Amino acid sequence: MKRRTFVLSGAALGGALLVGWGAMPPRDRVGRRGPLTSTDNEVRLNGWIRIAADGRVLLAMNRSEMGQGVHTALPMLVAEQLDIGLDRIQLEQAGPEALYGNVAMFLGALPFHPDDREPGHETRGVRAGRWFVAKLARELGINVTGGSSSIADAWEVLPLAAATARAELLGAAALQWRLPVDELRIVNGVIEHESGVRGHFGEFARQAAALTVSARNIHVKPREAWQVIGRQPLRTDVPAKVNGTAVFGMDVKPEGLLYAVVRHCPMLGGSAARVDVDATLRRPGVERVVRLGRTAGATSGVAVVARSTWHALQAARSMDVVWRAPPHDPSVGLLDTQRIDASLEQAAREAQDNAGGVPFHRRGDVDAAEAAAARRHEAVYHAPYLAHATMEPMNCTAQVRDGRVTVWAPTQAPTFAREVAARVAGVDVDAVDLHITLLGGGFGRRLDVDYVAQAVRIAMETGGRPVQLVWPREEDFTHDFYRPAGVAVMRAALDARGRPQALRMTVAGDAITPRWIARNRPAWATRFDAPDKTAAEGFFDLPYAVPHQRIAQQATRSGVPIGYWRAVGHSHHAFFTECFIDELAHEAGQDPVAFRLSLLDQHPRFATVLKLAADKAQWGRPLAPGRARGVALHESFGSIVAEVMEVSLDNGRPRVHRVVCAIDCGTVVHPGIVAQQMEGGVIFGLSAALYGRVDIRNGEVVQKNFHQAPMLSLAETPVIETHIVPSTLPPGGVGEPATPPAAPALVNALFALTGERVRRLPLLPPPA
Repeated sequence: MKRRTFVLSGAALGGALLVGWGAMPPRDRVGRRGPLTSTDNEVRLNGWIRIAADGRVLLAMNRSEMGQGVHTALPMLVAEQLDIGLDRIQLEQAGPEALYGNVAMFLGALPFHPDDREPGHETRGVRAGRWFVAKLARELGINVTGGSSSIADAWEVLPLAAATARAELLGAAALQWRLPVDELRIVNGVIEHESGVRGHFGEFARQAAALTVSARNIHVKPREAWQVIGRQPLRTDVPAKVNGTAVFGMDVKPEGLLYAVVRHCPMLGGSAARVDVDATLRRPGVERVVRLGRTAGATSGVAVVARSTWHALQAARSMDVVWRAPPHDPSVGLLDTQRIDASLEQAAREAQDNAGGVPFHRRGDVDAAEAAAARRHEAVYHAPYLAHATMEPMNCTAQVRDGRVTVWAPTQAPTFAREVAARVAGVDVDAVDLHITLLGGGFGRRLDVDYVAQAVRIAMETGGRPVQLVWPREEDFTHDFYRPAGVAVMRAALDARGRPQALRMTVAGDAITPRWIARNRPAWATRFDAPDKTAAEGFFDLPYAVPHQRIAQQATRSGVPIGYWRAVGHSHHAFFTECFIDELAHEAGQDPVAFRLSLLDQHPRFATVLKLAADKAQWGRPLAPGRARGVALHESFGSIVAEVMEVSLDNGRPRVHRVVCAIDCGTVVHPGIVAQQMEGGVIFGLSAALYGRVDIRNGEVVQKNFHQAPMLSLAETPVIETHIVPSTLPPGGVGEPATPPAAPALVNALFALTGERVRRLPLLPPPA
């Protein structure tokens, strides 16, 4: 008998392991043996739910509350299945375990076109891609709050965890009372039988934890039986915010607290060459001075530690520092946004003319369609860098003592916050205790953890005392991770009737995800410099039926620190595409709404949203003299939003009077929160469209506070209406989708009013 020997190469072995891993079922997310442990007064039923002795339900909260309402909406999913009031659900911060990782956000990063992912008609590739990425994300277990994904991620797992707990509690009561389980019912956390026996959850929790309930006896409550989902209970986070007991990052006050203020090198990427430490230490209240490096993407700087924030701030401002410019090409100079904008347009034009860039979407034969076109229409659009400007300044409190690190942080990225704290302190990640506070605004800025790294570094110098780092507003504006600038070159081939037959569109800009990974997971950095969906989202994935398309993204590396900003790529790509679609409607001599509807036969969800917004805004009806309407339609984060804006000019300045929003976000958990997020998203988008810009000259950011980068004032805020399309589809996001259509709806209204096209944001010049 001849022996046959097989040798697997490393690649083949890796492939075999991958196939083997892929064949395994996805890892459980309920966590029967999960990290929530039982105590004398509390019993763990699964990884998400514990039952207190008094019958309260303790829910592991794995998402950060930054005003978007997750501390209300997520408990609603549990309250629905357990038939218990929201006032009987207590939230506890989830641990760092992979069980609490965000799967839905990773699914949202897949670059699928609407034609391929229409609900109920997904292609095999879409289904396979989603299955694989969901499984991978579950294994990675990265806990982040972003991408408008909190409800989508919890939609299946929390109801299942609660339904499992319900079955166990009812089973325990049935055994204890020796009654059929199907004769029992739950009323506001109390199990009852028609015979009169009753008891709250706490009386059955220990016996329930010992039960093994068959999967066929676990029933998630059907839609027709819902009593909580779809209603509008009062938000549970509001009372504490009103009475002042809510704990944000700056409200943390551990015993012995010191205070620190940072001052970065004014030139992005620069450093301190010389610091007069002695003079600073002689100032009142100052304890020490700490140099800070470039950990987690931060620009180098110096921190002053003092007995109060005021002492630290005054000392930092007066500190004598000689700054060193970052390495740069003398023939080019330091970072300059005017030069970057010109280079972006050049990159977009060259990619457009030479079929360059990454083609995120291709269909038909664009060359042939252009050759046969009756005419062409081209436009170039520009969008600036934008700062986050969260209301709560960047801050973090840290303590390093006895080989352990304790961090109190308003963060959207707990996984990365713990990792960077461990990396800076030189300890194992298990030696880091992270406490997540409420966030006074996130908008993607707190997906980065540079401020956490700085706080831990400072705490290493304070002899075991805790220290609270606070960034002055000027540091926040001038050392942000900015929304990337972008330039789009768009060309349409039109037939004799003006209908688009081909789209050739290229956008140029920096890719966020590779830069974010490089500073948060340095070991992964070289593996992820690949095409980034965020750099093309909302640009390549248009729903309009144009037979020939080539839509590409040309990645650039400007050197400006960039990060995720509310709605990410959608935030400016919607401005590009929806204004261009409006231009094509004008070229065709058609009404903007009717023109869009004529291209949406294949996507009835989009058409329904557009019709609802137009109807509620009374589109087509005459307005008062001096007013006009504009419309925009855009999908992002699983939700479709149409906005109609009514505008006028007040001494040459745009004035928005009314905004009508329609949204299809799938199943609605809390309609009030949807409306709140739509209103906030519109205001955020209008602020950026009117005023938002970050200018960099000689490596330094020009805008340093709100007087140079205003937000929409209360007097400027229009009436905002929200209309929700009923749906039985799984939930989409609501925190970000209202922002992208705001700028194009406004700009399109201004064209209807003045006949002049605006292709560059912001609309208003910088304040003097």
